[in-house]
Amino acid sequence: ARGLAANTRAAYGADLAAFFRFLGRQGLVSAHGAERHHIVEFLDAERQRGVTAATLARRLVTLKVFFGWLQAEGVLDRNAAEALSAPKTWRILPDTLTPAAVEQLLAAATGEGRFACRDRALLELLYACGLRVSEAADLRIEDLHLDEGFIRCTGKGDRQRVVPLGSAAAAAIRRYLAEARPALAGDRNDEHLFLSRFGRRLSRQMIWRLVGHYGRAAMIRGPVHPHVLRHCFASHLLAN
Repeated sequence: ARGLAANTRAAYGADLAAFFRFLGRQGLVSAHGAERHHIVEFLDAERQRGVTAATLARRLVTLKVFFGWLQAEGVLDRNAAEALSAPKTWRILPDTLTPAAVEQLLAAATGEGRFACRDRALLELLYACGLRVSEAADLRIEDLHLDEGFIRCTGKGDRQRVVPLGSAAAAAIRRYLAEARPALAGDRNDEHLFLSRFGRRLSRQMIWRLVGHYGRAAMIRGPVHPHVLRHCFASHLLAN
């Protein structure tokens, strides 16, 4: 117990319990397989739930200590929380981007290559529909109803929902389907919409990295992650 007071031990236990409940909802049953993005998503979800900045800071410290201990004990090869910045960062993560900043982000994914074409469709879809990362990763060709102007996606608890699709996102997806996806799919028969260079379903981790990459390419201040685009979708929809 490292000589910690009973209240402190209880608080750390509550932090870890909340984190493992979150991992369970992501389909993970232990710390094995937990990545940096899981920790970021957990803290962001807690912030949205109304958890105070002080508690968020403590939860990050708890996870840094916990993952450090697992690494020291040889349970894990690396500490997924080690590279995370100071707790104060979590208080200044952008909830949304301005419409102009979103345009910069989308414009960063331009070009004739198949990856740029795929990534533009992905970014347009995340912004236009407010999808969760898992929903975008799991989207299949059969879920697209471009002529009717909507997509059907599967969210938490395997609940299906119908989401309207804007014309810009539909156009980007049509271009991706015509010009880029066949080259990515090759001889594979994966029916997922977004494919990796190997013709397999684009993972949640890769989507996370791609959004961050284009955020940096667009020179947007502060980290940009898929949840930010989800927030942009909601706030810009309300504003307009």
